Amino acid sequence: MMKIVVLSDNRTLSETLQPEHGLCIYLETNKYRCLLDTGASDLFIHNAEKTGVDIQAVDFVFISHGHADHIGGLPAFLAVNNKAKIVLSKNAVNQSFFSSRNGLHPISIDFDFSPYAERFIFVNTEMVLSDEIHVFSVNVNKDPLPKTNTTLFKQTENGLISDDFDHELVISFGTDNLFVYTGCAHKGLLNILSSISLSFAKKIGTVMGGFHLPDSKSGQEFETIAEIEDIGSELQKIYPDTHFITGHCSGEKAFKLLKTKLGEHIDLFYTGYSRII
Repeated sequence: MMKIVVLSDNRTLSETLQPEHGLCIYLETNKYRCLLDTGASDLFIHNAEKTGVDIQAVDFVFISHGHADHIGGLPAFLAVNNKAKIVLSKNAVNQSFFSSRNGLHPISIDFDFSPYAERFIFVNTEMVLSDEIHVFSVNVNKDPLPKTNTTLFKQTENGLISDDFDHELVISFGTDNLFVYTGCAHKGLLNILSSISLSFAKKIGTVMGGFHLPDSKSGQEFETIAEIEDIGSELQKIYPDTHFITGHCSGEKAFKLLKTKLGEHIDLFYTGYSRII
């Protein structure tokens, strides 16, 4: 059994829990208490207090990638929790990232993590932390990447280049009926799930995270209606028993289109969303 509580997301249905453009999810298994990303600020700590989540008791923090809306709250976490291990790609903290949406701007955080070096666990391509926690990078590229990736960059000695997401990790929990956290799914949701199916040969019970399908706006065209419907059809065909829970970088229109294909097998999360799996 696993318990999930969304501590930070773009949406909220509560008058007491505040939203932000960030993502932080509390996950509790029979053995471990974990955070999946830390949002953009210390907001997740305040929302945790209101939802009865003890941040000081967290054993692991998993950072899906180096963008500020997922790692921005990590300094605040380190200030209040003195035991948890931080699991991430080294590329998440040794690169600078930028977005061109709404004008070119940085989406990294400026923080010296070196005083906490002994608490960091860096994953290159794959790591098994226990019999129920598997962390890996995605190596399948047969399906298209999210179109919003074209607005994301990283700094090099020769200037900005397109972000290749060598800092992105996916985390799975469980030994059979897996719970999979996608972060923002920059490598593409279908590619992520194909990687798991090829590597683990286990049933995927629940998939949660952003699917990086924001709604198109004037001057910014992303996935078309037909393309999103195709993704939904593929998910329904290949993973008919899997439950999908999305939010953050998944737009309202995109969610409704996926809902027409997946029906009761997909939910929209928000700050304060909770579920027992």
